[in-house]
Amino acid sequence: MKVLGVVCSPRKGGNTELLVQEALTGAQDRGAETDLVTVWDKDIKPCDGCLSCEKTGKCHIQDGVQEIYPKLVEADGIVWGTPVYFWSATAQAKILIDRSYALYTNNNRLTNKVSGVISVGASLGNLGVWNLFNTFFSVHHMLSTDFVYGYARNKGDIRKDKHAMKASRELGRQIVLIAEQKFKYPEEYDVAIYRYVKREYGVDNCVGRDRFTD
Repeated sequence: MKVLGVVCSPRKGGNTELLVQEALTGAQDRGAETDLVTVWDKDIKPCDGCLSCEKTGKCHIQDGVQEIYPKLVEADGIVWGTPVYFWSATAQAKILIDRSYALYTNNNRLTNKVSGVISVGASLGNLGVWNLFNTFFSVHHMLSTDFVYGYARNKGDIRKDKHAMKASRELGRQIVLIAEQKFKYPEEYDVAIYRYVKREYGVDNCVGRDRFTD
């Protein structure tokens, strides 16, 4: 069982990273092997919309995201962490989401992976993060678990948020527990969406649909 933590914060050792580490500790408590990916130490570029991955199943941009792709594919569970910027996730988080299209077109490689989200903000904005990642999970047919939100601004202050610390560790345990069950994303969810779009808009050209195996 492998659980990966993905920290989408541009700040080294910040509050988001602390909570994701706490979640990985929870996963280790249930016997999982864990790994941590950070973006602050990587050169990552935004998707350029070339659509070449639709033909090759690979992203042509050679940067730090190439190191992250295999880790995402190999993981059974993923903990995503981001601070709140302008009531949503960071630019780095959005880049990873957009660049995951290369995995979507390549037989939807993230299908059935169990994922949870941790976000940290000084006040409000967690719903923007939640909405973004919920959509991301749905597109990739990932299985969503809990959403953890912590309150902190200055580096290290998240340790004072005892609830967030405890909830993050519990999230890690929860991801392992659900991943062990080998659940599958319900196919009928997508069928209903595709039928609706085709009926209402006359569109039936989902690029990735014929690449799904599950």
